[in-house]
Amino acid sequence: MKTLLFLVCGLVAMPVFAAAPDGAALYLAKCAGCHDNVAANDARTPKRKDLAQRTPESVYSALTVGPMREQAAGWNEEERRAVASYLTGRTFADVAGGDRKGMCEGNPPAIRGVQKGDWNGWSVDRENTRYQAHPGLAAADVPKLKLKWAFGFPGANLGYSQPTVVAGRVFVGSAEGHVYALDAASGCTWWSYDAGAWVRSAPVVAKVKDRWLVFFGDEKAGVQAVDAMTGKQVWAMPKIDPHPVARVVAALAFHDGKLYVPMSSIEEVAGPNPKYECCTFRGSVSAMDAATGKVLWKSHPITDPARPTKKNSLGTQMHGPAGGAVWMTPTIDAKRKVLYFGTGNSYTDVETTGTEAIVAMDLETGSIRWMNQLTPNDNFLVNCKPGKPNCPDKEGPDSDFGASLILRNVPGGGQVLLCGQKSGMLYALDPDQKGKLLWKVSLGNGSALGGIQWGPAADAEKVYVAVSDVVAKPRKPGLTAVRLKDGSIAWHVPAPTAACSFAAIQCSNSQSAAVTAIPGAVFSGTLDGHMRAYSTIDGAVLWEFNTGVPFETVNGVKAKGGSIDSAGPTVVNGMVFTNSGYGRFVGAPGNVLLAFSVDGK
Repeated sequence: MKTLLFLVCGLVAMPVFAAAPDGAALYLAKCAGCHDNVAANDARTPKRKDLAQRTPESVYSALTVGPMREQAAGWNEEERRAVASYLTGRTFADVAGGDRKGMCEGNPPAIRGVQKGDWNGWSVDRENTRYQAHPGLAAADVPKLKLKWAFGFPGANLGYSQPTVVAGRVFVGSAEGHVYALDAASGCTWWSYDAGAWVRSAPVVAKVKDRWLVFFGDEKAGVQAVDAMTGKQVWAMPKIDPHPVARVVAALAFHDGKLYVPMSSIEEVAGPNPKYECCTFRGSVSAMDAATGKVLWKSHPITDPARPTKKNSLGTQMHGPAGGAVWMTPTIDAKRKVLYFGTGNSYTDVETTGTEAIVAMDLETGSIRWMNQLTPNDNFLVNCKPGKPNCPDKEGPDSDFGASLILRNVPGGGQVLLCGQKSGMLYALDPDQKGKLLWKVSLGNGSALGGIQWGPAADAEKVYVAVSDVVAKPRKPGLTAVRLKDGSIAWHVPAPTAACSFAAIQCSNSQSAAVTAIPGAVFSGTLDGHMRAYSTIDGAVLWEFNTGVPFETVNGVKAKGGSIDSAGPTVVNGMVFTNSGYGRFVGAPGNVLLAFSVDGK
């Protein structure tokens, strides 16, 4: 839409149309430096050809309320739309009203509590085992799973918020900034809520003062609470962390009336800019009062704030220490009254013990009980090349701990804390001996996108670990069952050869997404869009479904699947729910939520 101006010539006002913004010029000025020159070791910056596969709506959303909003600071709406259309080569679709189609009839049933077998947040339990002990279907039923319904996210082109299923409802966020409450049986919409930012985290449902609320973090570093029955906002706390590129990407943890909020950032994307004063962000966990949103405490694994250090070759002031982003949902240990989490890489050369460490933090005060740094001096910024002024002198491999830690009883007695790393290593630590290493096993060769990326699942005897190795050399993608007691391998199944229904340039068989287990079966998705179920006994494939295709949706939105990444499937009351179309860094984007049941009934 062009801006209408008026020039007054004598007594006659003559309309003059301002030139439309030049999307190509804007892209060249602000974006091309990264997206046209992606370093060989950078697996997280989408290349120009990858951006072309997205919709203009999703690119516009990234520039407005998503991860690129800082880079687009100062642009108006028309300029953002111009860049989005230029990159994708497409015009904006009319998606208005898409979320008003397929509305449920009548009033939603009352919420009477979180039932045994509901899936609430990142895991079905606070120990983050991702093991559904009461799935409502047996392993023998898994081969009979068929699609029951599909829901399309209007205006979105990245499907990545893990669905939470509580009280017969599916609560799910989206990359176009809405949170939805759907009927689990039919997929119809009870309500949608405009969050004003991308919502990547799985929602969490809890009863607070006789009222059922839905909690979630957003990519503007805010936390919001809405009424679970109506979708009306109860409270919103913007910018829990004031850093301009801080964000909440993992699900919150709820315990005893408090929310525990993990904080991450994308400062490592801004960091390589030689004019940027790199770097000042420190990862954290905050405790909030679930009733009011008041922050009770905030604690950083990097205990010392960033301080001025040196100046780069352009004279820009550098800072450190920085990094230690928290990408995962904290694990709650109610018996010991602590929470556990792992941290990401360092952004600078300034030494710190708080990066790529496993942290035990007091639930009441946020004080650090103990910390075990498993990979020191992993200093990394995205798209670094030799000679760039801000880049660390000794660049590390970016081996974050991004997968939520699993607290499990060990056969024969005791407990173990399982920690998967993007290096491809799986560690077992002793929570009673300040994180003492019990055993470790290498399952992949690792890369910036894993290795072990988003999370294993564990039953009473084994932990099931998916490996991505999307850009590793050599690659070892697949699924491995590891015995809890000693770290020995029970079985290993290499990832099947990639078979994409979308562009060949995006086709990969990497198993990056989080894993979900039920008695007798393990679900694991791949970047080529396939969801599979494996036998827990020997790894035999029990079921497979190609999600990377177009679907007819219950809400009338044009939708297609793509890569399965980040979030894992949730299993509740005999149904399996999964998003398809993450495609944020590698793989294919999409905008569909799929629900499966036995024989589609």
